[in-house]
Amino acid sequence: MIGEKVLHFQGKGTDLAQLQQKIGSYLESDGFSVQSSTPSTHGTLLQAKKGGFLRGIVDADRALSILVSGGPDDFTVRIGIGKWVEHLAVAAVETLLISELFLLVDVGETAWNFEIEDKLVKHVESLVG
Repeated sequence: MIGEKVLHFQGKGTDLAQLQQKIGSYLESDGFSVQSSTPSTHGTLLQAKKGGFLRGIVDADRALSILVSGGPDDFTVRIGIGKWVEHLAVAAVETLLISELFLLVDVGETAWNFEIEDKLVKHVESLVG
């Protein structure tokens, strides 16, 4: 997939709930609307979307999708563009994993995706240490 980033961390002893909260707060401080799924055995999904100029570049139903999965000492953070899921808090991550969690992106979305993902990757890496 174009633009998807996968970060894998081992031996960090990270509180994943706190990490997800900090990622959400970071995105909100950057003007995104953020929603998250209920944690499951497959992880927790955060989705963020931004209005305004972004609607002209990225379809209105697209969102930045961040999936945090694993345990405190061995976890993965996947970042990419996905379909905005209404009422994500009640959606099952298992169902989303086989549907439109991460989408292929076109040229217009790719530039935005790389910029946002790179900023978020650096922030996640600084949070984890």
